[in-house]
Amino acid sequence: MRVAELSRRTGVSVASIKYYLREGLLPPGERTSPNQAAYGEAHVRRLRLVRALIDVGGLSVAGTRDVLAAVDADEVALHSVLGATQDALVGGAVLTDDDATERATKVLDDLVARRGWHVHESNPGRRAAVEILATSERLGTEVLVNLLDTYAETLEALARREVDAVVSRGRREDVVESAVLGTVLGAGLISALRTMAHESASAGLAGQG
Repeated sequence: MRVAELSRRTGVSVASIKYYLREGLLPPGERTSPNQAAYGEAHVRRLRLVRALIDVGGLSVAGTRDVLAAVDADEVALHSVLGATQDALVGGAVLTDDDATERATKVLDDLVARRGWHVHESNPGRRAAVEILATSERLGTEVLVNLLDTYAETLEALARREVDAVVSRGRREDVVESAVLGTVLGAGLISALRTMAHESASAGLAGQG
């Protein structure tokens, strides 16, 4: 198919497709003439993945490129692909060098040890959690730290179900793409459902306004 048909199939503008080609997010088509190229179903699939990562997941072009590089590398383990996706999704939190950060780090380290989690110190979620807990302390609220074990217990069970659902798939390509989409889109879905659950809980516990 030509680029115009690829655009119609995916709902992505021709200008965006050409941009993704220049940025290396979409592999080049098969050259049919000096100014024309043909594209196939693999391009449709990759383009939909790119749009999911950027438009729904909110990843940057650079972050999307890193994730796709991990997806395409056959020698990269699924665990590493998930790590690349988390890095792109969460980013690197900049920790403030103060007592609140030190105490928050201790609280989170205790949680990780208590639950027996295998989490590397460079995990972007770990850094983000430390900064969130430290910020909470600076603001004088203990709500989040008091809910920490509840969060951990709920999300641990959820994470096991999510990973199990992904690794049980067949082809590596399907497993990797499902893992990436599950990580990115799942984060958005959890946030959306949490917002809905908060409204429902507030209506029941705080009364409707």
